[in-house]
Amino acid sequence: MKVVVACDKYKGNIPAMEICNIIKSAILDTDREIEVVLKPMADGGEGTVETMVESRRGRYITIPVKGPLGEDIQARFGIIDKHTAVIEMAAASGIALIDKDHLNPMETTTYGTGQLIREALERGCSKIIIGIGGSATTDGGMGMAQAMGVKFYSPQGEELGWGGKQLKNIEKIDMGGLHPQIGKVKIEVACDVDNPLTGKDGAAYVYSPQKGADAKMVQELDQGLQNFAAAVKRDLKIDVDRMKGAGAAGGLGAGLAAFLGASLKPGTDIITGAIGLREAIEGSDLVITGEGAMDRQTFYGKSAYGVARAADDFKVPVATINGSVLVSRKEVDPDHARLFSGNFSTVNKPLTLEQAIAQGRELAYDTARELINFYLSIYNNMKP
Repeated sequence: MKVVVACDKYKGNIPAMEICNIIKSAILDTDREIEVVLKPMADGGEGTVETMVESRRGRYITIPVKGPLGEDIQARFGIIDKHTAVIEMAAASGIALIDKDHLNPMETTTYGTGQLIREALERGCSKIIIGIGGSATTDGGMGMAQAMGVKFYSPQGEELGWGGKQLKNIEKIDMGGLHPQIGKVKIEVACDVDNPLTGKDGAAYVYSPQKGADAKMVQELDQGLQNFAAAVKRDLKIDVDRMKGAGAAGGLGAGLAAFLGASLKPGTDIITGAIGLREAIEGSDLVITGEGAMDRQTFYGKSAYGVARAADDFKVPVATINGSVLVSRKEVDPDHARLFSGNFSTVNKPLTLEQAIAQGRELAYDTARELINFYLSIYNNMKP
């Protein structure tokens, strides 16, 4: 029997690689003849770099960059397969880097994210995967572009600085100083949302309030993003306004597409391709995936859904082991729910959240053993 274990992290508790190894131990302690293949998952958000580097035996690079408020910080990215960089924008421009009392998308910048991209290019990387979840910014990727050599000018001909407040002032974009390696590198952006850049469903209205924007700021930022989109269309001949995913990370999706020629894709599609998930699933008998909390979002694009969709192409059953299951099968679209053969929570008795976290590893191990015992009883009875 061959089992593929492709779990995402249990957020705030167990990293993806560790939970996969826990489940592997449970399987082998049940039957050491089972072949277990580990493919730790991520969706482009927090933990993507760690998951990719650990699973692909890559390495970390840590450099000084500008944080979201222009402060000096240390941020890291990963390099796998010698020439592929994996970057999380949250490492340099993330909301977790700012005290909640200082959140202000009028001031925050993606400049540090651009510095990480530049470093990857200067280290000879020919492919860059960028996860853009968890941002503190609504600057359209303007700061990222500035770090890459793009200049923005006001109507008075003055070079503009950083932050969402500058978007409304853009009169001209000068691409002359763009890093020369950009045309030689493939950039894929892992988007966890498909919002457009502007409007009521765009970056400012939907996401900037959680980054510290009040109602007036939201309106100003949306107007700024409209001006930004108009300048990009005029000077670069690229229409980013209604592009799917353009509004991700405060418009960083739009900036990466416009200035660096990046392609915006669902995070799970990028990660499954990068780790060779489909190749591992083909010919297997069972796939086990899961995450900290399975909810409605799981069935509409999170990593477990990506795993299940890949397994469905090969008609391999999928079971999930999760810290908790917060949605029933009848609450989601049947076409999505059918991709999962069974969804299991590790919590087997009344526990507080603190207790469940403290016992998380033991509970996951026990649940995996019960699952594999049950599956083996069916599998062995079906053999001729």
